[in-house]
Amino acid sequence: MNTESRSAAKGHFHIHRHGRQALLHTSAILLAAMGMHAPLHAQPIAPTAAPAAESGDDQRARDLVAKMTLDEKIDMIRGAQEDAKTDQAAAGYLRGVPRLGIPSMRFADGPPGILTREPSVALPATMALAATFSREDAEQNGAVVGLEARRLGVDVALEPFVNIMRDLNFSRGWNTYGEDPYLSGIMGAAQVRGIQGQGVMAQAKHYLGYDLRGYKTVMDEQTMHEVYLAPFEAVIDAGVSSLMCAYNYTNGKYACANDDLLNVTLRKELGFKGFVTSDWGAVHKPTDINTGLDMEMPGLMPKGSPWLTITRSYFDNDKAPVEPLKMTMDVLGRVFGRAVPEEGKGERAPIKSVIFRGQFPDDPAPVNMASALADGTVQLAQIDEAAYRVVHEMNRFGLLDRGNHQPTGGAVDPRIAPIIRKTASDSAVLLKNDGAALPLSQTDMDDLALIGPGAGQVVALGINAEHSLGLPETQNSVAALLQREVGGRAGAHVAYAVANDMTGTPIPADRFSSDGAPGLARYVDGRKVAQDSALNFTDGNANALPADVQPGWKGEIDIPSAGTYGIYLQMLGTHGELLIDGKLVGRSSGMTGARHGDTVQPGQDALLSTTDNLNNVRRDVELTAGKHSIEVTTGADTSHAPIQIRLNWVTPQQREANYRHAVETAAKAKKAVVFAWARQSPIFGLTPEQNRLIEDVSAANPNTIVVLNTSYPVDMPWLGKVKAVLNMWWGGDKGGEATVDILTGRVSPAGRLPFTWGKALEDYPATDPRYPERGAQEDGVVTYSEGLDVGYRWFDRQNKAPLYAFGHGLSYTSFAYSGLSVKPAADGGLDVRFTVANTGQRASDEVAQVYLGAPAKAPKGIAFPVRALAGFDRIHLAPSERKTISVHVAPRSLQYWDEKAGRWTTPKGTRIVQVGGSSRDLPLTGKSR
Repeated sequence: MNTESRSAAKGHFHIHRHGRQALLHTSAILLAAMGMHAPLHAQPIAPTAAPAAESGDDQRARDLVAKMTLDEKIDMIRGAQEDAKTDQAAAGYLRGVPRLGIPSMRFADGPPGILTREPSVALPATMALAATFSREDAEQNGAVVGLEARRLGVDVALEPFVNIMRDLNFSRGWNTYGEDPYLSGIMGAAQVRGIQGQGVMAQAKHYLGYDLRGYKTVMDEQTMHEVYLAPFEAVIDAGVSSLMCAYNYTNGKYACANDDLLNVTLRKELGFKGFVTSDWGAVHKPTDINTGLDMEMPGLMPKGSPWLTITRSYFDNDKAPVEPLKMTMDVLGRVFGRAVPEEGKGERAPIKSVIFRGQFPDDPAPVNMASALADGTVQLAQIDEAAYRVVHEMNRFGLLDRGNHQPTGGAVDPRIAPIIRKTASDSAVLLKNDGAALPLSQTDMDDLALIGPGAGQVVALGINAEHSLGLPETQNSVAALLQREVGGRAGAHVAYAVANDMTGTPIPADRFSSDGAPGLARYVDGRKVAQDSALNFTDGNANALPADVQPGWKGEIDIPSAGTYGIYLQMLGTHGELLIDGKLVGRSSGMTGARHGDTVQPGQDALLSTTDNLNNVRRDVELTAGKHSIEVTTGADTSHAPIQIRLNWVTPQQREANYRHAVETAAKAKKAVVFAWARQSPIFGLTPEQNRLIEDVSAANPNTIVVLNTSYPVDMPWLGKVKAVLNMWWGGDKGGEATVDILTGRVSPAGRLPFTWGKALEDYPATDPRYPERGAQEDGVVTYSEGLDVGYRWFDRQNKAPLYAFGHGLSYTSFAYSGLSVKPAADGGLDVRFTVANTGQRASDEVAQVYLGAPAKAPKGIAFPVRALAGFDRIHLAPSERKTISVHVAPRSLQYWDEKAGRWTTPKGTRIVQVGGSSRDLPLTGKSR
């Protein structure tokens, strides 16, 4: 086998208050023995309120529905706006029926984590969790989601995201578990068990075919069952309470109005007994309830809500006619617009994409449920059945007896931070390690340069979207941790250079004027109340402004010389908007009443918050020398917190000086570690400035290491010029500690790629220029003509070498595989046994993977991948230790979907079974009997 090196994971507790919440700062004590470091074991979170198993008919739920009025039944199947007094700005709210003791429910976005108006922990990205190849990590991450849901008053967590990463152009692919349906199903099911073990419902999404950039999915039945349905089947088998149907068409019908998908496949074939919620705005007519949809979200919004520019309620029982939707993209832009200047304007082609909210062009004239009941197109029995399914799950989870979850106002559970750290460490994928450049030695630490903003702060989130935004007060950067580690050791020097300053410095007071006087005029309600020398009001300056008074500033800014200026509007406790010369430059995302985002949180508008934990709206602005008008406005964010607001800049001269200093710092060091990030813009690449930085640093220092924070593959034109590349994904709040764990060798990396890392974007099945139908066409149609050959299966079919294979990951030790045995299992599957030995000098985890080949004589007309993942196990081995591993291959992995018969079938004959450390490193080969 390839014995190139290929593990597991992982300081002090203190709880403090910051603003309006209790925050937890935690790090765990590192273990060491005889120079070898054992994996850190986070205290596991055990199930405390697991739901009852699904059973037959629920008479209690039936009786409750029978007692409801029609309006009360509607309240059980259509979302509404929570009362402002208790509103947590969760994504969705169901009123319940208080008269009958049926509580309301809140639905909160992820993955990962829980997003409400209150800050919550940031978990590693879903793709990072997938890279652990650890069922235990997945379940524990689910338990963290469940604990945070309970703390924040949430009843339904809108995760896991079990679609497939089939097209790198799909902007939400990082939310998935990668390209393999088996891995996605295993990890998704484990996360469901973790969430629901805390008494919180999990809602798997998006059913089905939401793996694309267009909005009309076309796939054959075998592909649908074996690839895209498979992860949903796994979470259903795990007892998931609910599913979210997708926005897109699937094979000619809306996913939320698809009888074949919902009533036939989901309920009859897969035996799903929970409820189906629409994605937000994915209902188009009341008769969708006839096809198996149970609940409309977000449902009924009050007059004046910004949501009414995006969606309408069709399950409403109001006799008044539904107004046609006049959709505006302004609200979508204000809620989801989170650009950063490094990414420019973006490079995506102007095609019809998945419309996240609102009507599709061919929608019928809008009518509501009252009209559908009146004309008989919907029967009351359909409403009864939908309401029953919702009440049944509430009963199953104990909500009818103990009530719903309410915000506790308490601190974050102390068990959470070690789990985040362990997951981030377990997920680390070492891609390259020439000359054992990693781990860093003590002499390396004596003269080390850390370069890039990701060294000075934690890239916890990457893309800041519909997930928890983290607790930056709990985050410790790699630079701070390593500098603390070397401490006062004689001769030790860990230098840090930002290269690209994303916080900047306050614009000097002498640059502002208003009405001929220095400074900016401050206004409240149109009345001038002060002349401020500068715009710099923060807790750190002890001059934050009073809560609930929304000031604005006007004046002029004097630009010393023409050039591109980084202008950064930074705030907390308020929304903010910046105009220069009367033109909008930037504003905070989110707006009151737009479901989530009512409160401004650090980091929601950029890759990173400021270094003092303010939200950071960064823009690059071309300015001529001389005076320009400037205006800053604020708006309530419902937090009722003191207002912090600041206007920082980075001048062209300072930007160049920062960059030059970074390269010079790297050149003086023995080793340089460059930190780079990617967020899918550009697709399959880092930003140009970062590629330039790595090129220049590696030219200045031949001992350069690159640490990536990305959840997608990227092009690396500098790969041959650096010694090592380590992908730490988007690591969550404890990403800094985890990165130090790996860099220092306290933990040997053992994360594995959950996707294929190609050499070029054109190598992938959905972006191969020979098959344009696989990407979005002008009419939004995407045909999955690659069939079963998604991801690594396509590379195998084409006999194309990837840059790094699915399942790839190096280690600080080496492993040997031997003794393969393949025997029939009692359930019709296979029992695969083999031995793995640690042949190196360091303790480490290894992820042993089992792949199943196509039948020697495949049935005519039936497709099979060249090989497919059918099992895996993550194990820990001390130096020279060997373990015999048993991996069960389930019967389903041996079967194919017979379209003609409409059932699963097991082909006759033997199958090749291969075992090893990746899909292209398989030293053991055997056959099934």
